[in-house]
Amino acid sequence: MIHFENVGLRYGTGPEVLRDISFHLPAGSFRFITGSSGAGKSSLMRLLALAHRPSRGLINMFGRDVATLPRADLPALRRRIGVVFQDFRLLDHLTAVENVALPLRIAGVKDAEVLDHVRELLRWVGLGDALDARPPTLSGGEQQRIAIARAVINRPELLLADEPTGNVDEKMGWRLIRLLEELNRLGTTVVIATHSESLLRQFDYPILHLEDGDLHQVARPADVLP
Repeated sequence: MIHFENVGLRYGTGPEVLRDISFHLPAGSFRFITGSSGAGKSSLMRLLALAHRPSRGLINMFGRDVATLPRADLPALRRRIGVVFQDFRLLDHLTAVENVALPLRIAGVKDAEVLDHVRELLRWVGLGDALDARPPTLSGGEQQRIAIARAVINRPELLLADEPTGNVDEKMGWRLIRLLEELNRLGTTVVIATHSESLLRQFDYPILHLEDGDLHQVARPADVLP
């Protein structure tokens, strides 16, 4: 599904923040991205989300060459990707249900089919009492759960999550990762960027580890954890 070959990324005329990044992810993979602050995790996630094109190298996603893809073709490709951003990017004037329902409505799913599915997912992530609440009235952890529900509601082919458990307690964090695991079992490729050592120890998946813009592929978390 995803193939990077000698990818480099720089912003403007600055130095490269990612250098010679090469890896491939088969469909149905589950990977963590790790690295210290400034190592390039967010930049790699932006490339995977098709928010940026590489400065050099090859990125092939869903059988398409991203570097040469016409701009008009990008929206259709992005609709195959679910993204959980660190800043959530919820729409403050919409309720929790309306925020989560957005991807389905954009895809043309009928309202009658949307609402029951959305409400069920929000109850599963512990927001059954906040269906009609708007984001500004909710805590950071509650907003994060809405963002995750919105990202997974239409079962994307690729799910990218940037620190998805950063604002929730350990029990809810475990539950959210279990949700992503279930999505993965249904065929979605899952990539999670995290600083959490406890998360890495608890869920033993291969790692893409970044150090100062360079990528090291690690078979198991124990290989990089102290």
